[in-house]
Amino acid sequence: MNPPTRRTGRPRSAEADRAILDATRAALVETGWSKLTMGDVAARAGVAKTTLYRRWANKNELVVDTVAAVFDEHLELPDLGDLQADIEAVVLQFAGLLELPEIRAALMAVVAESTRDEGLRRRIRAEIVDRQKRLVLLGRARAQDRGDLPPDTDPVLATRTTDMIFDMVAGAVVHRALVSGEPVDAEWTRGFTTVLLHGLAAATMGDWPPAP
Repeated sequence: MNPPTRRTGRPRSAEADRAILDATRAALVETGWSKLTMGDVAARAGVAKTTLYRRWANKNELVVDTVAAVFDEHLELPDLGDLQADIEAVVLQFAGLLELPEIRAALMAVVAESTRDEGLRRRIRAEIVDRQKRLVLLGRARAQDRGDLPPDTDPVLATRTTDMIFDMVAGAVVHRALVSGEPVDAEWTRGFTTVLLHGLAAATMGDWPPAP
């Protein structure tokens, strides 16, 4: 029996990864997406370009993973004991992240690039969209435990519902903040969350929760 094949080369360094992602954020703030280069990021991170290219094939992949890291680090669903309050809090968090200059510079650019690059589109789905769906899953589970929502009985329907909730929240906030350029403030967030939870009838009847 032959011995197991051992991988060659040095293991990937978490410290180098962190330095590269931090350097990418700094470069996005200072130069924007269009002028960002792999060479500049490598120099800022203090790593060789070969180290950078072993991890990311091009700047689009690097920028997607940088955005994903920011979302993973800063986007959390608080447990406020009420589904409406939980959603409002995470919407305002998300809107705040979209105000960061590095996110504003990067997100729309890579989305535009992905319309011509199916591989990049898959990476955006895997590294950003699918990972942030954890917030919807967590919020629904908490609401079900509190009795605010009925339990799931159909796994296929549950998955579709999770996808739909995520699309409605992310789509509305990104459109308002980055496309329309309108504020995602407490008043808008209360109204949006009311429509999300109770439907258009609540909004047209003026059944919005009062401002605190």
